[in-house]
Amino acid sequence: MTDVRTRTYLFALVDGGGTVPPELGAVRRLVARGHHVTVLGEDSMRIETEATGATFRPWVVAPNKAGRRQEDDRFADWRISNPLQLMPLLLEQQFVGPAPGYATDVRAAITARHPDLVVCSFFAYGAMIGAESAGVPFDVLLPNAYLLPAPGMPAFGIGAQPARGPLGRLRDTAVNGIAGRLWDKGVPDLNRLRAELALPPIDHFFDQAHRARRHLVLTSAAFDFPAELPDHVRYVGAVLDDPAWAATAWTPPPGDHPLVLVALSSTFQDQVGCLQRIVDALGTLPVRGIVTTGPALDPSAIRAPGNVTVVAAAPHSEVLRDAAAIVTHGGHGTVVRALAAGVPLVVLHHGRDQADNAARVVARGAGLSVKRTAPPAKIAAAVRRLIDEPSFRAGAGELGAAIRRDAESGALVRELEDLPLTEPAR
Repeated sequence: MTDVRTRTYLFALVDGGGTVPPELGAVRRLVARGHHVTVLGEDSMRIETEATGATFRPWVVAPNKAGRRQEDDRFADWRISNPLQLMPLLLEQQFVGPAPGYATDVRAAITARHPDLVVCSFFAYGAMIGAESAGVPFDVLLPNAYLLPAPGMPAFGIGAQPARGPLGRLRDTAVNGIAGRLWDKGVPDLNRLRAELALPPIDHFFDQAHRARRHLVLTSAAFDFPAELPDHVRYVGAVLDDPAWAATAWTPPPGDHPLVLVALSSTFQDQVGCLQRIVDALGTLPVRGIVTTGPALDPSAIRAPGNVTVVAAAPHSEVLRDAAAIVTHGGHGTVVRALAAGVPLVVLHHGRDQADNAARVVARGAGLSVKRTAPPAKIAAAVRRLIDEPSFRAGAGELGAAIRRDAESGALVRELEDLPLTEPAR
């Protein structure tokens, strides 16, 4: 049985936009249970972190961005459409290049806070090394579908369905093999850091993440595709909290036409053109549109017809209670909140994990996938199908019931509290 003695936790988090609300949701739940939690994070996350009741500690040596607008984006990954071309950039600017800085900051925070457990963003490889070198166990948070290679899981990043037959398995073997060789280019530098901190070398890039005590997958197994996963992987349910910046008053626009929510990324992904085409599409339909631009865009950048309202933010959990459909980029947080509300989706994926989320939505009959470059007429046709064809709402409702059940299970907190007995925090 898990001991519920007060613990001390150190979260080492990277601002990935949509990854922040679920990761801070874990923080909020631990604080509510009376635990001591410190969050090492970027200044762009400070207000949201402090709203959880945790102690905020900024990255000092590691990268630290001020906000989520285009000028704060050091990756500009939205310029890259091929995930294989994205890997060298991620190695240089996130996983490997800044790893010594993450390790330094984590080791300093461990000395100051004496945590029982370090909980790391998947992107903070250096934080994992810092915790390991200090002899403190660490968990890895994965606020999306399981993205590490595993038998049976389609190759990540290409929006593939599970392999069927020899050709499908050959596809996954080939893509994972190419990707693995690209990721492994970061291993020599990681091993140099590990050697400096008296740690043994790793053979492959993902070996570092697999040195974690647990991988906590913040989604429902019912949403993900089945695969043969390591014993330390746990599906702990989605965190369905709205981000703190979306805590605004919400009143549905007047009228009786179906309500359609539009929500693209909370970080800059060059989405203005796509967002404008979506709004133009809604302007041709008998619907009430509500568009939330998020902190990355100014609502004035969008020209809206009379039946569409554009705002910076609104609480999606409330809007979705009234919505007939949602049009989105396919970020995991938006997708699972929509499904939990039983709302079908049109996904215009832009990059990152979004094509893979779209594949899971389509496989469950819960929505449609449309190219982000699609013209307004094609987007409008997809929205009309979701509203007119009951099967999509039924698919979303069936999957949403499993997502709600797993989100309410308490598995996330149980896993984080499942630690050996230690002396009470002083």
